[in-house]
Amino acid sequence: MQFSSYGDKYTGDSGIVRLMDDLGRTMQAHPDMLMLGGGAPGRIDKVEQVFQQHLQKIAGDRQVLHELLGSYQEPKGSEPIRSLLAAKLSADNGWDITAEHIALTNGGQSAFGILANMLCGRMPDRSHRKLLFPICPEYLGYADISVMPDTFISQIPSVEICDEYWFKYHIDFDNLCLDDNIGALCVSRPTNPSGNVITDTEIRKLDGLAAARGIPLILDAAYGHPFPGIVYNDATAYWSDNVILMLSMSKLGMPGTRSGILVAKPEIIEAFSRANTILNLASSNLGPLMLQSLMDNGDLELVCRNHIRPWYERRRDILVAALVEHLGDVPFHIHKAEGAFFLWLWFPALPVTDMLLYQKLKEAGVLVIPGNTAFIGLQEDWDHSHQCLRLSYGLEESKLVSAAAIIGRTVKQLLKQGVRVT
Repeated sequence: MQFSSYGDKYTGDSGIVRLMDDLGRTMQAHPDMLMLGGGAPGRIDKVEQVFQQHLQKIAGDRQVLHELLGSYQEPKGSEPIRSLLAAKLSADNGWDITAEHIALTNGGQSAFGILANMLCGRMPDRSHRKLLFPICPEYLGYADISVMPDTFISQIPSVEICDEYWFKYHIDFDNLCLDDNIGALCVSRPTNPSGNVITDTEIRKLDGLAAARGIPLILDAAYGHPFPGIVYNDATAYWSDNVILMLSMSKLGMPGTRSGILVAKPEIIEAFSRANTILNLASSNLGPLMLQSLMDNGDLELVCRNHIRPWYERRRDILVAALVEHLGDVPFHIHKAEGAFFLWLWFPALPVTDMLLYQKLKEAGVLVIPGNTAFIGLQEDWDHSHQCLRLSYGLEESKLVSAAAIIGRTVKQLLKQGVRVT
């Protein structure tokens, strides 16, 4: 069968498809594998209990049940829910927004795909505008979502070596290239894979630079503020008229609802909603109805503050301590784990690439994500991009400790062999 260029792009070979297929087949063949490569949220019993109560409440009301199962949302999503969200976001954060600033989406991945292709790619004047990631690594799910090839470019960050084993990426503003070919900027905060939370100062400066060029800043806060708030420092929620803020219900613990939220100026929301209607007809009902129910009685803040953030923070600390113990004097750094639920390991002296380390760890019983997949659109050849791993810590505590022991043992064996293999 012959496909169009569109079909060739989305049915052909890609790094993310190969990687996810390998992860899936490995877990099927070896269900006892320690899965530190996934991006799904952890199971938090107290949060699931709250969700169960709200789902039962929805199912017990015939009218609400009909809204869940028997109706389509309007293009921007339910107006009452958008109004409730706007009022809450304005009250909590001092933002001057209404329902017209909000669209409900079928999750962040779908929303980003529409935005990226709407703002970048082939333009009416036949120029090719690009989307710039001002700091990398970035979320690997972005990589192949543009219809046009060569639409994404990344900026190498500045790297700060902190005390002990910590390091941190910063936006390299001195070398940030915002030329006429850039149609939008995008940064995730916190960042999957590194757990980086760019500072309030950085986000304001980045927004100002984008606004001065007349291009939007897409801010993906799927893990961050205002919810679910998986942020471990004093960073605050951010939005402006020039920002397209992406929120998600997945990291609240409901990825199966495939529901997200956009906050942007009304012109962007209107354009997005038209495109979303053409591509998806309507957004899911379950996620918005669950969110409305959680907001109505204050449970949204409760589960975020009292359960979700502390649960992940504890597991972060357990995995960090176990890695420090089992890696010992191995040369390594951990990116400051400021948010989300991933650790980002950097092995500057390892004699193999991240892909070969990934294979060795898989053979030893641990699945991780090789770091090179997250350096999207990087033009330069940077050794660092082949020296990192992403570890998810959304597992049981005992499994995190066992995985750290295997990682330590495997890395020490490779260093002992000392043969550089690329």
